[in-house]
Amino acid sequence: MDTLDLAFDPLRALLAQAGAFLPRLGVALAIAVAGWLLAKAARFATGKTLKALNFHVLSERAGFDGFLQQGGTDKTTSDLFALIVFWVVMLGALIVAFNGLGLSQVTELLSRVLLFLPRLLVALLVLVFGLYFGRFVGQSVLAYCRGVGIGDAEILARIVQYAIVTFVLLIAIDHLDIGGGLVQQTFLILLTGIVFALALAFGIGGRERAAALIEHWFPRRDDPRGR
Repeated sequence: MDTLDLAFDPLRALLAQAGAFLPRLGVALAIAVAGWLLAKAARFATGKTLKALNFHVLSERAGFDGFLQQGGTDKTTSDLFALIVFWVVMLGALIVAFNGLGLSQVTELLSRVLLFLPRLLVALLVLVFGLYFGRFVGQSVLAYCRGVGIGDAEILARIVQYAIVTFVLLIAIDHLDIGGGLVQQTFLILLTGIVFALALAFGIGGRERAAALIEHWFPRRDDPRGR
């Protein structure tokens, strides 16, 4: 009899552990399902709110929707924001569910992803508004240069627009904190090298052209062409 009890002790322990785990598993599944439903509702509400605020018009004029479509997707920027909100809520529910099951490593991993998503959301907002502002300033510079008769207005407008976009891109990368600043520093080094190389090449090979452009843009007052 003792031998039989010893043989069934592991089975009893397994059944006891299963009996203690199954209720927690049921609660975790209920939390996950409730979180999924709440995430769906948050996604729908986010999409409707952005549409009511005409955010899709802003993202379309900024060129961000066109960039997404060039990547092979038919989603808009508003859909992307709604998807991020969906996963923020869903990951929060999964963290609570896995924490109830005692899976601390999975909870820690999901917590890191959850902390990254709000930064990604803010970075996308910075990009959208920055691209829109860059286009607006570029068009303003183009209109002003054409109004005062400055030549090569399109080139100047593009330079101003690309400078703003580059600055905004650096802000977004810095906010994401990817690579501990390595990406930002590498980008700045490459940008500095390109600007220096262009300036050096133009200064050495196009001195006469540079002087002619400066004279054309800003004629001297004693020049008969000036006013």
